[in-house]
Amino acid sequence: MKIPKHVAIILDGNGRWAKKRGMPRNYGHTMGAKNVEVICKAAHDLGIEYVTMYAFSTENWNRPQNEVDALMKLLSSYLKNCIKTADKNNMRVRVIGDTSRLDDKFQQQIAVLERESAHNTGLNLQIAINYGARDEMIRGMKKMWQDGISAEEITEEKYESYLDTKGMHQWRKTSCCGSLLIVSYILQRFPGKSEAPENSFPTSCCGSLLIVIILEVPDFGIVTGDMER
Repeated sequence: MKIPKHVAIILDGNGRWAKKRGMPRNYGHTMGAKNVEVICKAAHDLGIEYVTMYAFSTENWNRPQNEVDALMKLLSSYLKNCIKTADKNNMRVRVIGDTSRLDDKFQQQIAVLERESAHNTGLNLQIAINYGARDEMIRGMKKMWQDGISAEEITEEKYESYLDTKGMHQWRKTSCCGSLLIVSYILQRFPGKSEAPENSFPTSCCGSLLIVIILEVPDFGIVTGDMER
């Protein structure tokens, strides 16, 4: 079996998971976040080099304000604890997305986490916060324009250097099974459609194999071997 170099997981179904158990949506988000380390360890054991967790999209700002606030508090807490987790698991952590909308304390946490884990040589974890594929592409094009890049100078490599994932595209060049995108429960959110909106998919997953798992993120790992299957 060929193991992909990169696995991206769109974290979905936390709220529904909690609702089915008579719990508030925020409880589902908390339980989903707790499973991130479990998933990362399983990925590392399988030989996967990169994992992207799609945690908070640009569209998520449209959720009820109390849920947005709870998600931001949860993400902030996770990033704080992630320094120890990254050190324990020799994991390098980077955040992708437009972090300029996050408050100063949140941005400082990101900077500290990225700096403290930069020397780690194990699994590379990317956490997508305030991320949207179209937003990433537009920001990249604006940066190129600001730098005076002419049309003749634009190549795939040049464009990639302006994306959030710059320097993280090695999986495309080292394996015919470069990326695997796992979408948890997303067809429940978009009934009648055969795929989720393209803005949900990180640009790093272009050309990826897509797998839809009808399982909410808090349930990942309950059955030993979920990642292997």
